[in-house]
Amino acid sequence: MSDRKIRVVIVDDSALIRSLMREIIGSQPDMEVVGVAPDPLVARELIRQTNPDVLTLDVEMPRMDGLDFLEKLMRLRPMPVVMVSSLTGRGTEITLRALELGAVDFVSKPASAIESGMREYADLIADKIRAAAKARIRPRSQPGHSAPAAHGAQQPLPALRNLLASSEKLIILGASTGGTEAIKEFLLRMPSDCPGVLIVQHMPEGFTRSFAERLDRLCKISVKEAIHGERVLPGHAYIAPGHSHLLLGRSGANYVTQLDAGPPVNRHRPSVDVLFRSAAQNAGKNAIGVILTGMGKDGAVGMLEMKRAGAWNIAQDEASCVVFGMPREAIAMGGTDEVAAIEAIPALVLAQMHRQGSRTLRV
Repeated sequence: MSDRKIRVVIVDDSALIRSLMREIIGSQPDMEVVGVAPDPLVARELIRQTNPDVLTLDVEMPRMDGLDFLEKLMRLRPMPVVMVSSLTGRGTEITLRALELGAVDFVSKPASAIESGMREYADLIADKIRAAAKARIRPRSQPGHSAPAAHGAQQPLPALRNLLASSEKLIILGASTGGTEAIKEFLLRMPSDCPGVLIVQHMPEGFTRSFAERLDRLCKISVKEAIHGERVLPGHAYIAPGHSHLLLGRSGANYVTQLDAGPPVNRHRPSVDVLFRSAAQNAGKNAIGVILTGMGKDGAVGMLEMKRAGAWNIAQDEASCVVFGMPREAIAMGGTDEVAAIEAIPALVLAQMHRQGSRTLRV
């Protein structure tokens, strides 16, 4: 029923954070707090008693580590979880691990002035809980593994072996809720000579660098947080930093990264639309656009502009999305050429690169 409220259980060892979260969630007309717990052991009983729609879970807690609890929960009783994390280095690493284990999203606690800071985050917290309530939870097949690795699904695809396709073409990718795992799945399949990849993932400052470093350790290609004025090279992926928009620019014959600290677009900085629009203007038919799981509509207008400029675009399908918001909007607007499961997208993108590369060679 549409008028049914989203039922939320809050798990946090801080009495202040529990109180503020209860106030923020309770003030929303479409959600209610059905339980509050200071640690995972109390939370376990509350979940049994209240059967919530969404759990907010502190990253670092006494009695049982938040990650241990999340891993058990996603195995035994999968449900939407929004992590509440700190902005410390350790906090970002734990949060990224939590997303691998199946958490839908996270919100970071303010580093100082917690009470006033949390109130400023009220809309963000409410939005993330709404998205989580609609999220498609993919059960963990094994403890500690975020996705099945059957049939070599995580192995890089064969090299392109086409210098023009690698150096002239670009992959332009946008994602939001659920995107950290989808991006990882995409980049793990990229061969070392794939075209340069520019990525916007909605993520706050402090997390994007840790995310890039984690992917760089896992992938065949090099992955880094983008800096301003960097030449875009094959076999490299550039992730927008959490403080700036990422744009594709030109410097003579080369593609370069550009950072812009301008105002948020679609309530986001970095914004997928900003990246896609710059790709339409500066790469045209040499770009392939990829839009993955995410809440909202960021990227839909920019993807249509890319298509009109000659780009080939693909969207993640509903069944494999955590939240089918951004892909749905891009499809509805007419900006996509193909829709596929995340598992199939890397091979489809490289196949398109082969086709485009062959045409380039014949010209």
